[in-house]
This record gives sequence, structure tokens and C-alpha cells, in this order.
Amino acid sequence: MKKLFTHIGQLVQVRPTSNNLLRGAMMRDLPVLKDMWLLTEDGRIADWGEMDTVDEVTADESVSLNGAMVMPTFVDSHTHLVYAADRDEEFVMKIKGIDYQTIAESGGGILNSARKLQQVSEEELFESASKRLEEVIRQGTGAIEIKSGYGLTTEAEVKILRVIAKLKDRFAIPIKSTFLGAHAFPYADQEKYIKSIIHEMLPQIYSEGLADYIDVFCEEGYYSKEQMCQILEAGDKYELKPKVHVNQFNSIGGIEAAIENGALSVDHLEVLSEDEIALLKDSDTIPVALPGCSFFLNIDFTPGRKIIESGLPLVLASDFNPGSSPSYSMSMINALACIKMKLLPEEAINATTYNAAFALELGSEVGSITKGKLANFIVAKPGTNPYSIAYHFGVEWIDSVYINGDKY
Repeated sequence: MKKLFTHIGQLVQVRPTSNNLLRGAMMRDLPVLKDMWLLTEDGRIADWGEMDTVDEVTADESVSLNGAMVMPTFVDSHTHLVYAADRDEEFVMKIKGIDYQTIAESGGGILNSARKLQQVSEEELFESASKRLEEVIRQGTGAIEIKSGYGLTTEAEVKILRVIAKLKDRFAIPIKSTFLGAHAFPYADQEKYIKSIIHEMLPQIYSEGLADYIDVFCEEGYYSKEQMCQILEAGDKYELKPKVHVNQFNSIGGIEAAIENGALSVDHLEVLSEDEIALLKDSDTIPVALPGCSFFLNIDFTPGRKIIESGLPLVLASDFNPGSSPSYSMSMINALACIKMKLLPEEAINATTYNAAFALELGSEVGSITKGKLANFIVAKPGTNPYSIAYHFGVEWIDSVYINGDKY
């Protein structure tokens, strides 16, 4: 079926091809075409053109967008969307001045979420995750990664990944799943738990085809560089490419180790040295910043300006989770990147759409208005332009979201 969208005031992120990441100064380039039409066919982008040529286009259905801005949906490459319950009690603790590490050491944090999740059935977990994902899509996200990591037992980790598999079946957007059994240690015997990841969790996850990637939280008080390498090497035997948490609070060699293990991305990077930037420049590993986490925990923001000016690509993601970033708003992520990380609006949009698709190996499917890609796009409210997203922070600007060419 062909569907024609007419009277588009601004068609944003139009790219005839989309083969490569945007790096450095290239991230300032955000193509915008004015007074356009867009044609979709069978859920994919078929063509576009100027309104003075619209009479030449034939379609089964026509929709006038009355001068609205249209842009591709966001791609959120780092989330923890499947969890049992909020941790708003810890929010109050943070307000009182108790930091993230102290809360974790007292039994809160990841272990708190794991205890709650272990008590919830797979069906309950699926229904709560489905409700969240519905709202995530309405807020403009058209492709997403979801991690496990709030299970910390074989049974519970597999339960989360099965829920993600069910979400893949229920929802029309691309969803990638990441195994994060190495999110925290559930008990003191670290070696015993790592053996359970390698010899129990990974074989079962592989046999059921439940994960696309593998992740480790490499940080002081969590997993060392050596432990991360041990787990990533085991994951490689099960064909799981790394997407890892590194450098959130400390630099302990995680970036170098991630690169050596062929990581698709390194995520967080609130602490980042010149030497580590140089390592990333000599690699194919993508830097991913999570400004929602920095904002919520009141910690340093990833030096996004420096990353871009060093000639690197940059991706922005929400890190949506109940403990350190309880917001799935990619619009807010754009605002934080501009206000706190000093990105230009064009750079922020590229980092949450076009480049973000590459952090999920979806560069040929989503992230830009390109022929053949999925027709996943946002129609903005009247008066919105590319600068409005960050400028009017926290203000609802989305009129409607289309997934595979259909209004969601």
C-alpha cells in the first residue's frame, strides 16, 4: 500500500544514502528540505519531493500534514526498560545527600531491583514492560535496545530476556536485546557468580536465541577490567558482540579492554581521558553518552563537545532505568546534550537518530529519511523546528508518531 504525506513544512534528516557514521564536524550537518511530500510503500520510505511535483505522485491514501515538521523517530541504544518496580524511595535518599555508591553498598541500587524482579512472574513483567514501551513509542522512539541485568540469577536473567523476546513479537519497532548478567554481584563469591554467567546463563541464552549483545558494568565496586574480559571472551564464543558500561565514575582500563574485545559501543564515559579518546579514534567502537543519568545522579556529564571536536562520532541514549535515569524522553536527552554538554541542536539530533542507529547495527533500517528504510517518523506540532526540541525542554512538541507508515 502506498501512502502519500503532503504539505510537510520541514522534512528533517533526509539522506539519499546512509552508509557511514557521522564523525566530528560532519555531525553539524542536518539536512532539512522545505515544502515537501513523503511517500511510503508497505511500511517503508519510497520517495520524497517538493510540493510543486506532488501531482505526479500516485498513492492509495493521502494525508495532509498542514505544514508540520517531520523527522525520523529517535533510536534509543541503551535502556533497562524491563524491571519490576520503581525505586522512588532511593530518589528521596539521593535528595538527602546519599550518593549512588553508598545506596548500592547498603543493599539498594541494582540489588534492590533484582530482589523485586525475582518475586515477579514473567507475565506480570511483560505486561508492565509493554505499558512502558507503548509510552516510549508515543514519545517518539522508533527503535530501542533493552538490557537484562536486574535478575542476577540464571532463572531471573532468562526471564527478563524472554520478556524482551515477547516485546519483539508484540511491537512493530526494531528491538535489540542485551544480556547484562554482569550488572552487579549478588553475593560475595565473585568467582562463583562469574562461573554461573559463563557456564549456566550464556549456554541457555544462546540455546534459546535470547540476546543480540552482551554487556558488563566495568567499574570500581562492580566488575574489574579482567573480569569484564573474561565474560566478554565467553560471550564471543556464543556470538554475542559487546556493548559495555565503562567509565561512569572511574577510569579503570575498561575502554581499552572493550576495544580489544571488539565492542560495538562503550556507554557512559562521564570520566574520559585524552589517551582514551585517542584509543577510540583508532577503533570502530562507538562512544555513547547518557546525559539523563548524569542529570539525575548529579554527576559529571560526558564530554560530548570534546568527543566531537576530536573527530569522533557520538551517540546519545536515555539509559532509561528505575535507579539512575528514570526517564525515557529522548527529547529531554536532546535538551540535556545541548544545555549541559554544549552540543549544537543539529549534533544532538544526529546523535539520537542517525548515529544512534549504528550503535544498534540498524543503520540500514532507521535513523534517517532514506529510501528503503522503515517509515518510522515523528510529526511535530505547529511551529516546531529542529531547534525547538532542545530549546523548549520538557515541553511536549510531538503531534503524532508513525510506525511503518501507520499512525501509532
